[in-house]
Amino acid sequence: MMNVWLNKFPVCVSMMLLILSMGTAKAQSSKKNIKSRPNIIVFLVDDMGWMDTSVPFANSVMPLNKRYQTPNMERLAQDGMKFTNAYAQPVCTPSRASLLSGMNAAHARITNWTSPEKNNPTDKPDEQFNSPEWNYNGLSPVKGIEHTQYATSFPQLLKEAGYYTIHVGKAHWGPAGTPGANPLNMGFIINIAGHAAGHPKSYLGEDNYGNQSGKTSWQAVPDLEEYYGTTTFLTDALTKEAIKTLENPIRNKQPFYLNMAHYAVHDPIMKDPRYYQKYIDAGLDEIEARYASLIEGMDKSLGDIMDYLKSKQVDKNTIIVFISDNGGLSLAPPRGGQAHTQNLPLKAGKGSVNEGGIRVPMIVKWPSVSRAASVADQYVIIEDFFPTFLEMAMVNNYKKEQDIDGKSFVDILKNPDLKDDSRALIWHIPNKWATEDGPGINFQSAIRKGDWKLIYDMRDRSKQLYNLKRDIGENTDLSAEYPDIVKALSKTLSEQLRKWKATMPIDKNTHRVARMADE
Repeated sequence: MMNVWLNKFPVCVSMMLLILSMGTAKAQSSKKNIKSRPNIIVFLVDDMGWMDTSVPFANSVMPLNKRYQTPNMERLAQDGMKFTNAYAQPVCTPSRASLLSGMNAAHARITNWTSPEKNNPTDKPDEQFNSPEWNYNGLSPVKGIEHTQYATSFPQLLKEAGYYTIHVGKAHWGPAGTPGANPLNMGFIINIAGHAAGHPKSYLGEDNYGNQSGKTSWQAVPDLEEYYGTTTFLTDALTKEAIKTLENPIRNKQPFYLNMAHYAVHDPIMKDPRYYQKYIDAGLDEIEARYASLIEGMDKSLGDIMDYLKSKQVDKNTIIVFISDNGGLSLAPPRGGQAHTQNLPLKAGKGSVNEGGIRVPMIVKWPSVSRAASVADQYVIIEDFFPTFLEMAMVNNYKKEQDIDGKSFVDILKNPDLKDDSRALIWHIPNKWATEDGPGINFQSAIRKGDWKLIYDMRDRSKQLYNLKRDIGENTDLSAEYPDIVKALSKTLSEQLRKWKATMPIDKNTHRVARMADE
């Protein structure tokens, strides 16, 4: 027996060594694959309009493009691909939740911004409608939290795949006391200044960013004690902290995802003293000069991060995606000038399903993949980021809790001439966001398919039809001229909303839900 065992021993050892070597080779291969994956940065700006930049996203330079100075956006556009038909949701939390979850806001039932206080719907009172049953506690990585959408975030999936995940700046996915309020619960290893509130109390280091004894509020920005009492503007403080967080993954050659989510340019519209005076000298009124200074300070942040990546020699393996979370604010006040003119030629602004509220600036730089100074006219929407980032990161066969509505635009980054007019994009706001109605604001749905766009008003069941290729300003309603297109788009919009079990406002007189566009 001993001789038999001894005779088999070399075979056993050989098999063990083979298994160990295979495991080592697999681990080394996996480690190599992780290191070869691209870094990804989302540079997310708050409330920045399509026209709030010196980069023209229209076919020509517009008057508002001449107002702003954004040289680093110009630089990014020269290095990457400009998307002329990029869309978000009309307000912040729906867009941010869609970005993380890949779900359309109507599907997730996150159709208005979330209060920093739990169980506190933010809908304004209305004479005609009661509020719908929406998820006013936002997005949640934990099942069973009332009035939330349970979902797996893509940063969580990136983290599980070996990415070093970082959040800096505004979060605003859910109220305090819910899991979604804390970026650490949403798949981020590092969180700086992200919490339940949607805007800063102050941009000034002299004000401790709102953290003053006896004067603090939900909007006080956390985590930046190092800059208290200094002249460091909030945008700059967040940029400095973001750069610090990149040192560790770069040193360890670990792929990273950075969610660089600025509070700028959300109100309060406070002047960035580094840039304010030149806009006053250029003839802007005080409010608009302050706004322009916020824009340029944001652009400086983009340039600082790009310069840092280059200095560390990781710029050629880092994807940068620039986007805003909704259209530019066009209510006056707090903006200067006449209301709903701040995004011209686009109609209206933040809160509206018209183009001024949903069309946003977007630039993507993917070295060695996207062509420099290229332009893509194919429309995309913010829920597309979820599948796109996972494809970029080569993360496959992942497990998620939700159905994904987004569609990867990786193929467009490889070929900007691709066109798909068969896809329908949908916006659905069954809420009262603003105290007063405005163009496309409050109780509105919209659908875009090809060059056609339909807007449906739940109040009076009226419909507007526009051809965006010929009429980007949505000035000429063609609904009477093309009734068949109105009928077809109404049907597509309504059927998709029913499939998603989208919520509707409730009529105060009949106690029934508002009707869909095809009813």
